[in-house]
Amino acid sequence: MESRHFLRFLFIFFGLATLLLVTWINLPYPPPTDLFHPKRLNNYNPLTKPTRHHNHDHDHASDIPHHPLDPLTIKEINRVRTLLSSHALFKNTSPYALHSITLEEPDKPLVLNWKKGDPLLPRKAFVVARVKNKSYVLTVDLTTDEVDVQKTDSTSGYPMMTVEDMTSATWAPLLNAEFNRTIVGRGVDLTDLACLPISLGWFGQKEENRRLIKVQCYSMKDTANFYMRPIEGLTVLLDMDTKQVVEITDKGRHIPIPKATNTDYRYSVQGLNQEMEELINPISLEQPKGPSFVVEDEHFVKWANWEFHLKSDPRAGVVVSQARVKDPNSGEMRDVMYKGFTSELFVPYMDPTDAWYFKTYMDAGEYGFGLQAMPLDPLNDCPRNAYYMDGVFTAADGTPYVRSNMICIFESYAGDIGWRHAESPITGLDIREVRPKVTLVVRMAASVANYDYIVDWEFQTDGLIRIKVGLSGILMVKGTTYDHMNQVSVQENLFGTLLSENVIGVIHDHYITFHLDMDIDGSDNSFVKVNIQRQETSPGESPRRSYLKATRNVAKTEKDAQIKLKLYDPAEFHVINPNKTTRVGNPVGYKVVPGGTAASLLDPKDPPQKRGAFTNNQIWVTPYNRTEQWAGGLFVYQSQGEDTLAAWSNRDRPIENKDIVLWYTLGFHHIPCQEDFPIMPTVSSSFDLKPVNFFERNPILGTPPNVEKDLPVCKAAASA
Repeated sequence: MESRHFLRFLFIFFGLATLLLVTWINLPYPPPTDLFHPKRLNNYNPLTKPTRHHNHDHDHASDIPHHPLDPLTIKEINRVRTLLSSHALFKNTSPYALHSITLEEPDKPLVLNWKKGDPLLPRKAFVVARVKNKSYVLTVDLTTDEVDVQKTDSTSGYPMMTVEDMTSATWAPLLNAEFNRTIVGRGVDLTDLACLPISLGWFGQKEENRRLIKVQCYSMKDTANFYMRPIEGLTVLLDMDTKQVVEITDKGRHIPIPKATNTDYRYSVQGLNQEMEELINPISLEQPKGPSFVVEDEHFVKWANWEFHLKSDPRAGVVVSQARVKDPNSGEMRDVMYKGFTSELFVPYMDPTDAWYFKTYMDAGEYGFGLQAMPLDPLNDCPRNAYYMDGVFTAADGTPYVRSNMICIFESYAGDIGWRHAESPITGLDIREVRPKVTLVVRMAASVANYDYIVDWEFQTDGLIRIKVGLSGILMVKGTTYDHMNQVSVQENLFGTLLSENVIGVIHDHYITFHLDMDIDGSDNSFVKVNIQRQETSPGESPRRSYLKATRNVAKTEKDAQIKLKLYDPAEFHVINPNKTTRVGNPVGYKVVPGGTAASLLDPKDPPQKRGAFTNNQIWVTPYNRTEQWAGGLFVYQSQGEDTLAAWSNRDRPIENKDIVLWYTLGFHHIPCQEDFPIMPTVSSSFDLKPVNFFERNPILGTPPNVEKDLPVCKAAASA
């Protein structure tokens, strides 16, 4: 046996032995990683300190909370772990897993009344656990050491998977002889195998009463981009708790595995391309005086006229809280938003065949949007003067670990204009006033297996908040016998686009739903739909036959605020404070400026759409309820859709002059094209939260223009 094959054999042997130990004695894997196949584990060492690109060398072991909304520290997580290990529910109990340990935020009124310098509010942990195949929600009081246990069998579904769940699911089929024979029979060496854990949604009673997952596999031979080499039609149904194979389906034996040619996207393998290298000269934003923002106590950001609290979350990714903007007239910091975050992502693929119908992912509630956030790449993900913030998460046994450089904060200037006006010569006025637009960006990037999501929260000095989502990464593709479109009959449905020989990019949607607890100058707000309608003039009234009229309609209950966007029935959507008006009597407010307006076209009774019913409308408004944060429900995995935003909203509760939450869904239809192969150029869309009668006048009139003496002068290389 050649030495390389012997080493591969040893590697797989020890990998399987590790899995057996994990399965039998319930020890967690090393701190969670994004490693879903054997070869990557060769490069993984949990004891290696990650490269840091932080603004300071940060020892998280000594962190202490400063703000009521600060995430749990490593010390606090370890304390929770100790308290749980001695609790009757966990003591001498096996197996169990802690699916999440996060801060249980104090009651909202207490947080709003808290001021810096006040004693910190009591700290509590919110824990989701699985014990003896049952799900529990627990609250751990870190002041009194009390543990409150609540069993949660009232709705369907299971907690968000742990990364140990995902990782072990990709190894488990290798313990099955039939699976191994099938792989070899498809012409793939076991050492070239890469497998992915695929949530299976919910499609009937046969999938109930046990946690199941599907596993599909790829060939890594001759490429890092194994996603482009699917072993089509092979699906393993696995019991996630026992790690036992329930069923193996192989309906793709006649479909070849696509070739590796031209699939690798890494720069190191592209070869020298002088023309591409010379397209753009290096560019960088220089700040001679340094960044204009500060991060106080690790989580509180101050920039220009904005301040807000910022933290990571294993499910939501980034959480922005207590966003306030300074009023240029009074100088006071005014409330805009109490809390905003990504609540859920729904990604249904449009292929009803056996190996594809179940691919209807809920990326936050099933996989953990924050858990899948990868360390950002300095100079490429974020510019030179970015500040990096880490996330502290927990393994399935409660052990804390650090996700370094998970969030970056930076100032952005792209040559945009904040406002301008120049007078025409015919007026005789020599006026040319222009102000540059500089913004502050908070960024996170999550790699949920093949797909990469870039989420930006962008703050502007005029009071606008822009929430932008970029889609990149690698398509999930389908193997096919076709290598040219001339082989495909007109009647045949490929369910996508032939991208390369034997590769189909399957049509799919992306829906990203945001939870936005707006507090416009206080918590009691109202939602106003401003209908824009054509008015006909009366005979003889005007040379005009028609004009537009705006009519304001205040939503009384939740159903009044269930909004489907319509191009030919336009409206504006305002969140106002009816108890506060401007100098001339307009209620202060913010409006949602929609973008990314693709809407779901699935049958409302289709099981995936029942689970993803929060995408039935683009806008919802609900009364504030601290238990209603996750649009797909608290327990999304294998849920049936009875605990969603749609179910809550249909209660039709009063929302006028109440503490209300606005929900907005960005939507994308994606019909893949050849330019998406082998990796996708980023496609982005955004929506805005824009002041509407919030200020007395343009709030950035006082912004100074740029002058030459304030800017750095960089010599071009050619003239150096």
